[in-house]
Amino acid sequence: MYQNTGMAKSDIIAEVERYIVLPGQATAYKIGMNKLLELRERMKLALGPAYDIRDFHDIILLNGPLPLSIVESHIDRFIAAHPSVRSRSPEGSKTKTTH
Repeated sequence: MYQNTGMAKSDIIAEVERYIVLPGQATAYKIGMNKLLELRERMKLALGPAYDIRDFHDIILLNGPLPLSIVESHIDRFIAAHPSVRSRSPEGSKTKTTH
């Protein structure tokens, strides 16, 4: 780490000690990062030009710490309720007729 990061030796010692005490932390962090990147891409693809990174950040941050499965459901609900998606869906494009 010292040769490759430019971090102070004291910071490197703290990092190594953290990995020793919590060996699964780095793996959990990476799994969470990968899931958030997946959800961000899902939202980008679903909303197209209407995608706004601020909406994504609000969903992720304003609800506090949540399990990834719940964050995923929040993203999916946001996408389903977004006007740009609803107007493309069969239900959103149906017109009401009276008989």
